[in-house]
Amino acid sequence: MAIKLALAGDTMLGRGVAERLESSSPESLFAPEVVEATREADLFVLNLECCISDRGTRWADPRKPFFFRAPPKAVETLVHLGVDCVTLANNHALDFGTEALLDTFRYLTDAGIACVGAGPDVVRARTPVIVTANGFRLGIIGIADHPDDFAATLDRPGIAFADLRNDDPEWLARLIRGMDADSVLVTPHWGPNMTPEPVPHVRRAARAILEAGASMIAGHSAHVFHGVDGSILYDLGDFLDDYAVDPTLRNDLGLLFFVTIDERGPVRLEAIPLKLDFCHTKRAQGQDAAWVKERFTEACASFGTAVTVENGRLVVAW
Repeated sequence: MAIKLALAGDTMLGRGVAERLESSSPESLFAPEVVEATREADLFVLNLECCISDRGTRWADPRKPFFFRAPPKAVETLVHLGVDCVTLANNHALDFGTEALLDTFRYLTDAGIACVGAGPDVVRARTPVIVTANGFRLGIIGIADHPDDFAATLDRPGIAFADLRNDDPEWLARLIRGMDADSVLVTPHWGPNMTPEPVPHVRRAARAILEAGASMIAGHSAHVFHGVDGSILYDLGDFLDDYAVDPTLRNDLGLLFFVTIDERGPVRLEAIPLKLDFCHTKRAQGQDAAWVKERFTEACASFGTAVTVENGRLVVAW
């Protein structure tokens, strides 16, 4: 038994995207061909890099430069895409405090979308979810290695913080080993922004997560996609945002990933090149698609992974 799992990286529905939603429909943020593609999947998981709320106040940290809060109607964008689960383990879940984070849980639940990586206390923040399609049970764990002041505690909402820079948390290994699922996906928000390849502590942590029994890893945080190393997708890149574009790293070009996965783990990956315009995502064409192909092929080759092209999609076969 196998399913097709769609994976997307940082999805930011606040700031400029939120302003666009004041005059545009939630369905307008993604081009029809992207939505059509996401509907191919049996399950769809992404990183929601914002809270969803119309309440709260900015996190009181003078060092923090960016604050992302999406309006309640933004959840309709996720529904339109067919998203089944989001991870909230990232450095923007608490941008507008615990009140807004609690609202986020409520809006997602009301929309029928599961979430991992954050919770009203540390136990529930770390708790995995199991999503099911065609009888296949996929276990999902969300964690983040920053920021530590967003960490949930016994009596405070927050994220599932894991200090991956300094150790391999035993609680994470226990969670992975204890999952009763056909396959286990760990989705970490790890490493610094705007890096073209995974940093050393991310590579080390990835090996430890696989050794603990995870079937696959799908990471994010860098804002640019990285290569595939076995069953590790170090970084999925960005999926929707209003960010400034680095002319070298081209964070305005990305990938939507599809992974065929069974009880043995991932067996095939397909990736569709994307073009991220300001607050709108469509399929990449022409020179943009060629740039994505070249960069992804080179990034994968650095791990000994071969990439082929089939019907405009970049393919990795395990």
